[in-house]
Amino acid sequence: MKTLQAGDKAPEFSLLNQDGESVSLTELLKQHRVLVYFYPKAMTPGCTVQAQNLRDHKAALAAKNTVSVGISPDAPKRLAKFAERDELNFTLLSDEDHQVAEAFGVWGLKKFMGREYDGIHRISFLIEQDGTIGQVFDKFKTKDHHEVVLAAL
Repeated sequence: MKTLQAGDKAPEFSLLNQDGESVSLTELLKQHRVLVYFYPKAMTPGCTVQAQNLRDHKAALAAKNTVSVGISPDAPKRLAKFAERDELNFTLLSDEDHQVAEAFGVWGLKKFMGREYDGIHRISFLIEQDGTIGQVFDKFKTKDHHEVVLAAL
């Protein structure tokens, strides 16, 4: 797994959101910097805490000209349930075939409870409006993710 680094060009992507609509990175970058955060699975405890904190701090991110976009291998239908259940106020994108996760270098071997499997590593990328990666966030706890990002902004 070779994760993209600050200064790298972010791979262009277009994925379906929680409403089944196509969303592209190019369109998002026309108005804001984008915090692309990869998470393993919707509606799990850690992913829920991370999403709720981004929801609750959306205004603080917006004040820094930044929007959040969550990407997971979940289907749009599951993302819709997650967004509704937790009243999420930002875009969730479905990367079911994990092609975008692979392009960013966040898909790879994981270990959990003595088991090994391939999955998404919880890493976030701040993408500047010119399409380059401004910062990579890979050392944080789910409950502190928003604080680490805001401190960097």
